[in-house]
Amino acid sequence: MPTVGVKRDLLFKALGRTYTDEEFDELCFEFGLELDEITSEKEIISREQGDSKASGASDIILYKIDVPANRYDLLCLEGLVRGLQVFKNKLEAPRYRRVSPISGEPQKLIITKATAAVRPHAVAAVLRNITFTQERYDSFIELQEKLHQNICRKRSLVAIGTHDLDTISGPFTYTAKPPGDICFKPLNQTKEYTATQLMSLYKTDSHLRHYLHIIEDKPVYPVIYDSNGIVLSMPPIINGDHSKISLKTKNVFIECTATDVTKAKIVLDMMVTMFSEYCSQPFTKEKLTSEFINRKVGINESTEKIAQLLTRMCLRSQATGVGDEIEVEIPPTRSDVIHACDIMEDAAIAYGFNNITRTTPRTYTVANQFPLNKLTELLRQDLAAAGFTEALNFALCSQEDIADKLGKKISETKAAHISNPKTAEFQVARTTLLPGLLKTIAANRKMPLPLKLFEISDVVLKDETKGRHSTFFPGRCAEIFVRGKSVGRLGVLHPDVINRFELTMPCSALEMDIEPFL
Repeated sequence: MPTVGVKRDLLFKALGRTYTDEEFDELCFEFGLELDEITSEKEIISREQGDSKASGASDIILYKIDVPANRYDLLCLEGLVRGLQVFKNKLEAPRYRRVSPISGEPQKLIITKATAAVRPHAVAAVLRNITFTQERYDSFIELQEKLHQNICRKRSLVAIGTHDLDTISGPFTYTAKPPGDICFKPLNQTKEYTATQLMSLYKTDSHLRHYLHIIEDKPVYPVIYDSNGIVLSMPPIINGDHSKISLKTKNVFIECTATDVTKAKIVLDMMVTMFSEYCSQPFTKEKLTSEFINRKVGINESTEKIAQLLTRMCLRSQATGVGDEIEVEIPPTRSDVIHACDIMEDAAIAYGFNNITRTTPRTYTVANQFPLNKLTELLRQDLAAAGFTEALNFALCSQEDIADKLGKKISETKAAHISNPKTAEFQVARTTLLPGLLKTIAANRKMPLPLKLFEISDVVLKDETKGRHSTFFPGRCAEIFVRGKSVGRLGVLHPDVINRFELTMPCSALEMDIEPFL
C-alpha cells in the first residue's frame, strides 16, 4: 500500500478542525485507511522583521497514512482532504467539467508516427489560473512522483511532464528522433546537451539513472517540441529547463506520454482533478440495485439510504424511481471503480464494517485438518523440540542427485522427468529427500558441528502399474464406465499427437459412445 506523508497542522486546517491522534486514527479506519506512523521533522522558518530577517527551526508533526493501491485520488493532501470531507458530509462531492479557453482555440498535441517505435501514446491538458503556494506546489510535485512510482510503474508505463504554458506556444508536437539529433538545456542545467550526452550525464544521477534503461537501447528517443522548436521534455527522463514551473506559474500544461493509453488517461485525470475543478473527460454512469448491495454487504437498508452512503464516498448517487434501481456517477478521480462490486465495497465502507451484523454463511462446511497434515505438523514440532533445524528444499533436482550420487541408476528411480528443463539442477522431480538435505549440509559445512537437519515434504514417484492410452497425456486421462461397461475416454491429448496435427497449444478431448444410454 502506498504511504502518503502529510503535515498534521496543514491537514487539520484543511479539514476545518483538530483531532487527537486517536480520533484521527479512528477516522482513517472508518474511511478504509490506516494511520501507519506519526513522526516529526525540523522545518526551517524564515520571516522578515523590518529590514532584518529572523530564522529558526520548528518541529512539525507528520502523519504517514497508508492508502489502498488503487485509490490514486488519495495520494496527495488535496485528494485526501476532499475524500474525508465528503465522507463526513461536510462537503458535497465535486462535479468536474471540461471548459474551453476564454480566447482562442484549445491547445493541441500532435503525435507523429515516429513515436510508435518507442512510446506511442500521449495525452495532455491545461490547468488555468492556478495560484501556487509553497505547500500546494510541493504537493503538486509530490503527487507527480507518487503516481510515477505507483500506477506509472517507475515511468515505464507513463511519464508525466508539467510545464509553464506562458513560456511556450502551441501547437505542440510529440515525435521521436535519433538521440544525436535532440539537443536542449535540461531541467536545472546551465548548458545544452544532446540526448546521447544526457544519457551519459545521468548515469551517475541518484534519481534519474533508474529510468535510463526505458529508452537507452532504442534507435530513437521521444521528444516534445512547441511551435517554435523549443524542447519541452525528453520523456520519460527529463523536462526542459525553459518551461519549468514555479510558484509564479499561472497556467500549467500537463503531458503524459505512455506505452499504455488507458493508464495515461487515468494519470492525467489525477493530476488535473486534484488541483483544479476542471476535468479532462465527463463522468460515466453505472446503474445497480439496492438489493444487490444489501445482499452482498449483509445489510438491509433502503434504496435512498444506500444512495446516501455512496454519495459519501464521492460517488454521486440517486434512486431512479424504477424499482430499487440506483444511478451512480463515477467521477474521473475514481478510476478504481470498474465493476459493480467496487461500488458495493464503497457502500460497505460508508456503512461501517463494524456496524454490519455478524451472520453465519448460508452455505458452510465444518473444516477438519487432513490427517496427513496433522501428523506431519506433530512430527515437525517434536523434531524441532529435539534440536533439529527444518530445511525446505526444491521439489525438483538433477538426475545426478537422485541416481549417480546415491549409487543408483536413473532407470531404477521411478523418477518423473521434466521434458524441457531450464537448468541442469531441475531435471526431475525428487524421489527422496536425502539429496536435498545432503546439499544443504554441503552449503553450510563451515558452520559449527553438529548439523542436525530434518525435512518433511513430498516426493514424486512414477507409478508404472497404471494403464495409459497413447492418445492422451500419461496420467491425465480417464476412462468412462456406464453400468460396468467402458463407453469412452477424456483427458489431455499427448504432446506427440498435438504435434502430428501441427497444433501449437495444449488440447483436451472427450470421446464417448452414447448408444448405451438408449
